[in-house]
Amino acid sequence: MKKQSRKKINIVSLQIVKESHQWYSKRQIQSPDDAVEIAKQFLGNPDREHLIAICLSTKYEPTHIETVSIGSLDTTVAHPREMFKTAIMANSAAIILVHNHPSGNPEPSDEDQQMAKRVQETGKLLGIQLLDCIILGDKSYISMKEVDLC
Repeated sequence: MKKQSRKKINIVSLQIVKESHQWYSKRQIQSPDDAVEIAKQFLGNPDREHLIAICLSTKYEPTHIETVSIGSLDTTVAHPREMFKTAIMANSAAIILVHNHPSGNPEPSDEDQQMAKRVQETGKLLGIQLLDCIILGDKSYISMKEVDLC
């Protein structure tokens, strides 16, 4: 009789580690302008694409913010599992995704639109609503929800 080898299974626990905090003047996010205010304060003026997730409570109060991905001059790559990781651990009801276009032009690319659809579908499966995908440009932004792309 052949002896079976044993497999080690790691026993783990997960926790969110708070690195710092930022102050926000409002209690709830009620518009894309509110989310943009948080995102700009968090991001500053990066020279590469950054994708962040703003996690929200059931009352749309921001609870957590995370940099999901840092890309290059004109692209960033992230899978929906990374976009929802913190939201799941923080028991979030919804998320808002924000990324910048260092070119200054906030027009959504085809990739931006495809990503938004994938994330929206994933959120439905997870029970975490994707409220909006916002693209920041130099002096303006586009809420993909407002233009019916999210």
